[in-house]
Amino acid sequence: MNTIIIDGLAFALPLFIIAIGGIFSERSGVTNLALEGFLGFGAFVGAAVVTAITGGAFAGHETQMFLWALLFSVIGGAVFALLHALLCVKFKANQVISGVVINILATALTTFFTSQINTALFGKPTNKFVLGVCDKFTVPGLSKIPVLGSVFTDMYYFEPVIIVVALAASYVLYKSRFGLRLRACGENPHAVDAAGGNVARIRFFAVMISGALAGLGGICFAYVISASFSPSIYAGYGFLAIAAMIFGNWKIGPTLGACLLFGLARAAGYKLAQSLGLASAFSDLFMIFPYILTLLLLMFFSKTNRAPRALGEIYDKGKR
Repeated sequence: MNTIIIDGLAFALPLFIIAIGGIFSERSGVTNLALEGFLGFGAFVGAAVVTAITGGAFAGHETQMFLWALLFSVIGGAVFALLHALLCVKFKANQVISGVVINILATALTTFFTSQINTALFGKPTNKFVLGVCDKFTVPGLSKIPVLGSVFTDMYYFEPVIIVVALAASYVLYKSRFGLRLRACGENPHAVDAAGGNVARIRFFAVMISGALAGLGGICFAYVISASFSPSIYAGYGFLAIAAMIFGNWKIGPTLGACLLFGLARAAGYKLAQSLGLASAFSDLFMIFPYILTLLLLMFFSKTNRAPRALGEIYDKGKR
């Protein structure tokens, strides 16, 4: 049970911060199917800049390298999200098509640039950056609590970072003036405009925040799943974050519950496969537990969800 909780949290928290990014974008009224592209490109920037290009400067200082990787992944995700913001907000493109195209573009760009960087630096045209194993820590005292102590045992360093960022994001979304206007943009953008707010600017920043948080989650996934970056490691996780966001009714608290459910289901499936001693070809079948759970939850609960009223609508200031 302890192993399931530890592994489940390591998967659920990156998924949660990616889903929060989706909440920021969609609560502002911009449909965001590009989360997978954001997290992939953000993770690529963090892995490429820190590990491949400047990794030698951090020899023996893995924790510093890890923190720089987080920072550059946030920046990379935010910059890449500019493309989605420009297409949807500035040029008023179809938001669904834009998200799909950006996901495809992110996969193509990260595959190409990863192989080119590896060829130039190491003479090996591979599409993988080796990141190394992320250090873990255990909280003394709290880790001794029965069952709940697993939450504070063998924690990755990014887990408290994600918790702090999630709390800050919650405060911004629900307690700040910017968050109030952002949520209003997803419900009634004309009212925001009448009150003196700039709908386009708010939506622009919301999409960039979405990219930044997705990039943070992407590099965390890279460290947890394979201790390396490659364009294939994040396949499907962006859409799983979208499913968690929808199941959470575009609210941060319930979305956390959905992410924890998905994370624990994945960890339990992996543990069950190990316990049964199955070959890797069969154990992969147990990794589909989160996706089956996603289908079931959306089947039974999506009818009661209410998306932001202006979600996906292109804002035209001249229309009332």
